[in-house]
Amino acid sequence: MNKITHNGIIQSIENDCINVRIFQSATCGSCKIAGHCNASDQKEKIISIEHCNITDYRIGDSVIVYTESSTAHRATFIGYGIPFILLVVTLFIIKAFTGSDVAAALGSIAVLIPYYFAVFLLRAKIQNLVNFKIEKQNHHFS
Repeated sequence: MNKITHNGIIQSIENDCINVRIFQSATCGSCKIAGHCNASDQKEKIISIEHCNITDYRIGDSVIVYTESSTAHRATFIGYGIPFILLVVTLFIIKAFTGSDVAAALGSIAVLIPYYFAVFLLRAKIQNLVNFKIEKQNHHFS
């Protein structure tokens, strides 16, 4: 099983959610999806891990946050693949029916508005598809 991992420190624990501050690692540069991953855009980021056993963790614990690479690919497809396909298909359909480059360009961009609105409305379901897991490290960051 291929995993994408980040080292981090637990920032806060609320209900059944652990918030972890992760750090961009040197391996982000060699990751296949680094260009599409929000974690690689910043030196540090807060990741929320839900539905985990919070009794095993304390604020300040060093942890490893991970997800399967298939999950990362799924997120990339939702965020970039589907919109690209919609854009190209709409561009060719409108161009074929109208013959206008301007109408095709505007229509293909406009089709992304309802798509991203639907993604926004379905963000809770999408978040269930794209989840992170956590495990303890043996050492502490200072």
